[in-house]
Amino acid sequence: MQFATGPDPTDLLTLPWSTPLLEWPKDRLVVLPRGISRHVVRFVRISGTVYAVKEISEGLAQHEYELLRELSKLGIPTVQAVGVVANRMTPEGEPLDAALVTKHLRFSLPYRALFSRRMDADLEPKLLDALAELLVRLHLAGFAWKDCSLSNTLFRRDAGALSAYLVDAETGELRPSLSAGQRLQDLDIAETNLAGELLDLQMSEMLPESVDPLETAMSVISRYERLWAELTEPQTMGEDEWWRIERRLRRLNELGYDLAQIQINEKEGEPHVLVQTQVVDAGHHRRRLFSLTGMDVQENQARRILNDLDTYRGQAVMPDTEADEDTVARHWMTDVFQPVIEAVPGHLSSKLEPAEVFHEVLEHRWFLSEAQGSEVGMDAATKSYVENVLRFRPDEKSFLEPSLMGLGPMDEDEPEDHAVDSDPDTRS
Repeated sequence: MQFATGPDPTDLLTLPWSTPLLEWPKDRLVVLPRGISRHVVRFVRISGTVYAVKEISEGLAQHEYELLRELSKLGIPTVQAVGVVANRMTPEGEPLDAALVTKHLRFSLPYRALFSRRMDADLEPKLLDALAELLVRLHLAGFAWKDCSLSNTLFRRDAGALSAYLVDAETGELRPSLSAGQRLQDLDIAETNLAGELLDLQMSEMLPESVDPLETAMSVISRYERLWAELTEPQTMGEDEWWRIERRLRRLNELGYDLAQIQINEKEGEPHVLVQTQVVDAGHHRRRLFSLTGMDVQENQARRILNDLDTYRGQAVMPDTEADEDTVARHWMTDVFQPVIEAVPGHLSSKLEPAEVFHEVLEHRWFLSEAQGSEVGMDAATKSYVENVLRFRPDEKSFLEPSLMGLGPMDEDEPEDHAVDSDPDTRS
């Protein structure tokens, strides 16, 4: 067996590896919403942690394991690869496929789960934006997915938006960079897969009548192309137009990207300067917040929290002084963030991630202040949010029907739903 370092391998050794996944006992499994998969996938809970186990050939399992770990090192949002179990065999000596083990991404949902309840009036553009951005990030890293689809993606809430995570990488290839032709091939596959999945939702009457599957699939490619151009296109400018470069750098930062370098090429006989920017991995705000507070959150959440932290610095701590960011951040964590999170009762704490709760409290406070015509304090806003909003939010996983997940009706080999509800650590 091959596992990543850490506490996981010892716990995972207790699973019935000599039994095909289809025959694993119900008491070892939990039911979680998942996308459509060509392989057998089961979720297990060990010591409060939920793992996804996928039965697959050893070669593909090793390939996907290595790719997921490499992508994680590059800062790409993916599920965490834990290990590969190879050379599996039944007690009768029959060989079994290998198993790829990953950690379940908490507070995440597959696209079918999101569409099944229409949890957000603006869900469709958020989901499509998230998928397009994930594909751009993968291509910037030199990864050809070759099977981009909604089924191979998980989504997490990110300050009102959605963030997309790669789940399935078995068909992918990681190169130093991708050619235009390789990117176009990936986009063609993505458009075909997306159209098919949305047509399936339409056949299941889970897609609003106003949504056209083919146009929607094409719109993801348009979103991709706009973002790709913003991040990679050269820019021509005059000698007195350096402000345009500064404006572009600000736009890149607002999108969550950092700049590695600027390459300047002045064409002979041409009074303009051709500027080629080189963009590195996304996560500008996320990295800044982590360095200040130690919190590892989504990019939009980090941007929202940093805005509040900057406001706190200017208004509450040391106005008109040059207090360093680290000192301000420590005061902000103690005075603002932690009181909000601690005010959430334990039985409601699994509904949303702490960073998403804080974002929603800030939004709720703004609406309360608008309605009242005066500033509402954080304590009052938090109390109102918990009592009037959070309490009534659905547990986005526990109420979903298995038939809506592309799983079909539950049969005798499937675990019962109550296995999920009994443990808040497995709730989305």
